[in-house]
Amino acid sequence: MRNAIQNILSPVIDESTYVLIVGSMPSRLSLEKQQYYGNPRNHFWGILSEILQVEMPDNYQKRIELLKAHHIGLWDTIQSCERKGSSDASIRNVIPNNFTELLKAYPNIRVILFNGGKAFSIFKKYMGLELLLPIDYAKMPSTSPMPGKNIKSFEGKVEEWRIMEKYLR
Repeated sequence: MRNAIQNILSPVIDESTYVLIVGSMPSRLSLEKQQYYGNPRNHFWGILSEILQVEMPDNYQKRIELLKAHHIGLWDTIQSCERKGSSDASIRNVIPNNFTELLKAYPNIRVILFNGGKAFSIFKKYMGLELLLPIDYAKMPSTSPMPGKNIKSFEGKVEEWRIMEKYLR
C-alpha cells in the first residue's frame, strides 16, 4: 500500500552555495529524523567525508554547517508523492518542488548533482533540463544503501562524486 508523503525538509542552501545536491524524496527514516540522508547505512555522509577530506561530525547540525562552509547545498525534486516504504521505484503522483524560484533566489549555483536516476528523471520530467541553462549538471550514482541495477562500490561512488571538486574552488 502506498502512503501519501509530504517532504518536510527545507532546502539547505545559502548565497554561497555553488554545488546543489538533489535527491528524489527522503527515506521514511530521514523524514522521521528530519534529516537529509538520515539512514546511517546511506553512503552520502561517508562519500562527502572522503571528498572534503574531513571527519564527518556525528551531530546533524554540525554536518549541515560543514556542508555550507564548503559551499554545498541539499534539496529534493519532490515536494510530495505517494510511495510504498522508502523505495524510489514505488513513487507515484508526484508534486515537484519549485526549482524555478530556488534558482532565481540562489544564482551562485554552479552545478546540480542529481543523487540517483530517480532524482534526475523527476527533474527532467517536471522542470525540464533547459531550466538549468547555464548551470552544469550531472546524474550521479545513488548514495542509497538499497540494491539497484547500477550498484557501485563505495569507492566507485566516491570517484564519480569527485566531479564536485572542480566547482568548490
